[in-house]
Amino acid sequence: MRLGVIGAGAMGGALLRGVLASGVPLDAVWAATKSEASARAVAGEFGVTTRTSYADAAATDVVVLAVKPAQTEAALGELVRAGLRADALVISIAAGVSIERIESALGQPNPVVRAMPNTPSFVGRGMTAIASGTRASAEHLAAVERLFGAVGLCITIEERLLNAVTAISGSGPAYVYLIIEALADAGVRVGLPREVALKLVTQTVLGAAVMVQESDRHPAALRDDVTTPAGCTIGALLVLEDGKIRSVLARAVEEARNVLEGTSR
Repeated sequence: MRLGVIGAGAMGGALLRGVLASGVPLDAVWAATKSEASARAVAGEFGVTTRTSYADAAATDVVVLAVKPAQTEAALGELVRAGLRADALVISIAAGVSIERIESALGQPNPVVRAMPNTPSFVGRGMTAIASGTRASAEHLAAVERLFGAVGLCITIEERLLNAVTAISGSGPAYVYLIIEALADAGVRVGLPREVALKLVTQTVLGAAVMVQESDRHPAALRDDVTTPAGCTIGALLVLEDGKIRSVLARAVEEARNVLEGTSR
């Protein structure tokens, strides 16, 4: 299988790193970027052939489109003009760009799969959801699952849920970074050196996430383990509930979804 990655920025680069680390040979992968400078940087970092054109498209079995949503249709048209075969699998990670739009822009019967990974893919801890186009088979989906499995976890869902996935896990790292920053600032407020506060917070968030993932227990049950009667934790939780933390987070996710669907107020 020959793989092309169009757009080797944060997500494209993360996928390149994971795929190559999984044992895919360098000569089976190529990348395309917008500028000669970025092409040299990507080639230097990953060791793969990198161009500003799609000259390798005709000999490619799988293409990952990792460009900005507004550039998706132009990139697809350029791929077809460069000779992309009609049986090549096209994977798009462009948020909000439907499979129908992708298939229409291709103008040929390529199998298409939409994917929504997130930036922790860069450290092999990504979360990706994928959805099948009208011509994608079970074998195509299995290939995409293996591809994104190289950078974390991967699940298959219906396309109608991808905007919700984007609002939760695609944008989710930004929410968590904000919470980490706020907790570290709180640590400084109560007297901790900033580097100590940040280390405490990051390890705590990491450990709590792993416990939810591996314990097979509801987060509320794990929270109860920490919350002793008349203790400091229940006092802190009451303050968080007074601040409507649940509804604020829910509204944030809803607003992100609405922006993608064009229904934001």
